[in-house]
Amino acid sequence: MKGGESNRVAENMTISNSQLGPPRGTQLTWKFWQQRRYILVVLAFLGFINAYALRVNLSVAIVAMTEPRNVTLDDGTVVEKAEFDWDSKQQGLVLSSFFYGYICTQILGGIIASKIGGHYVFGLGIGVTAVMTLLTPLAAKFNIYVLVAVRIIEGLFEGITFPCMHAIFSRWAPMYERSRMASFAFSGSYFGTVVSLPLSSLLAVNWGWESVFYCFGALGCAWCVAWLAIIKPGPETDPYISEAEKTYILSSIGSNEKQKIKHPWKDIVTSTAVWAIVASHFAENWGFYTLMTQLPAFLIDTLGFDLGESGFLSAVPYLAMTCLLAVGGYLADWTQVKGYLTTGQVRRYFNCGSFLAQTTFMMLAAFLLHPVWSVVSITLAVGLGAFAICGYMVNPLDLAPNHASVIFGLSNTVATIPGIVSPLLTGIIVTNKTNSEWQIVFYISASIYLLGAFVYWFLCRGELQPWAQTFPTDQQVQPSAASAGKEAEKTV
Repeated sequence: MKGGESNRVAENMTISNSQLGPPRGTQLTWKFWQQRRYILVVLAFLGFINAYALRVNLSVAIVAMTEPRNVTLDDGTVVEKAEFDWDSKQQGLVLSSFFYGYICTQILGGIIASKIGGHYVFGLGIGVTAVMTLLTPLAAKFNIYVLVAVRIIEGLFEGITFPCMHAIFSRWAPMYERSRMASFAFSGSYFGTVVSLPLSSLLAVNWGWESVFYCFGALGCAWCVAWLAIIKPGPETDPYISEAEKTYILSSIGSNEKQKIKHPWKDIVTSTAVWAIVASHFAENWGFYTLMTQLPAFLIDTLGFDLGESGFLSAVPYLAMTCLLAVGGYLADWTQVKGYLTTGQVRRYFNCGSFLAQTTFMMLAAFLLHPVWSVVSITLAVGLGAFAICGYMVNPLDLAPNHASVIFGLSNTVATIPGIVSPLLTGIIVTNKTNSEWQIVFYISASIYLLGAFVYWFLCRGELQPWAQTFPTDQQVQPSAASAGKEAEKTV
């Protein structure tokens, strides 16, 4: 049997076993608090809301910080003066500085999470970032370099959050619930953008730009306390989980308790399937970070919106993405459970289809430059990225569940480069704030989406990799899940 055929057979065997579904008493209901894994997902969703709110609030606040306003001098003369007289290149430096720290801790966060438990690392990452956000106004008033240093520290601690979530899901997410659990949790990052952009505008306009950082910093600290108090490292150590749910989860993924994990670094860095994830992640983040940091300025410079309007309109694309993530996650799992698509096909079709659509709508947004149709095109370009999340973002759990956190750490390290380069490049290109300059920015993003689709289509894989089969039960997890699921059902 050829390699490709054997992979398809293996995936179809997995789908067949997963069709049994969870035992009675462990299914998803609207009473999510009755299942501990769903409590975890909801709190992770809220955590990512905080993570991105702490990250993107500066995109709006910096407009208020550098906007000229009427100032009365000592002699009574009224002049227009900005509180911070930063040019476009300095603003690009401030906006990109977060990612200087963020890029340094991706792999480290994945390694630490796989050893001590992802839930501790996740809580610490967001908690420290929230504290540093509270200090941001003081740092900005001192000088621009202190502000850059604070943002770098924020990036260092927030850099560990995404990789460690894969370590959390490797202990909590049953095999055929991975797409919906991961997509719902990660959708918090986009909903955080939805919340923070308009709320930052309201706070900046009505209570001053300082209130933006005080508000989101306080919320982040409150979430950290709740997370560490409620969430446990895994179902084995959770005193509140039911026996039926614990048996179901552990039979599906195996127990991680007291398991020593040795990461096969050579196999990871030489795997084409891993680099497919890296390339796709880079492409998605280029477009995402470009719009996240520059969309308010684009709406003001080219489409004539004011600060308040730009904050609300900038949130619309991420609201669309949040809604479509729930749809995409469900469809990805459903097509596998029904046997319509293998895991590899789901990842490839969802990811590449999304990128092609994003390429098209980014080009349209740049070409049209219309107050209505450009916003519609940008909304579709960002929103349809939800289906790509069901591809590259979940894919590390397919390839190597025990090493998913470090794979994602590697991927997110490379995918952080756009966060550094894109704002700086935009600052260099958009010096006169003309339409043609902004069109170049959008055409670059569209080209990178297209390249990402090409690479992922040919290199992605959806099955457990040979180098990830570190113990004999790796290939027996699904059959044991089926039998244990029946046993769990008897206990309910």
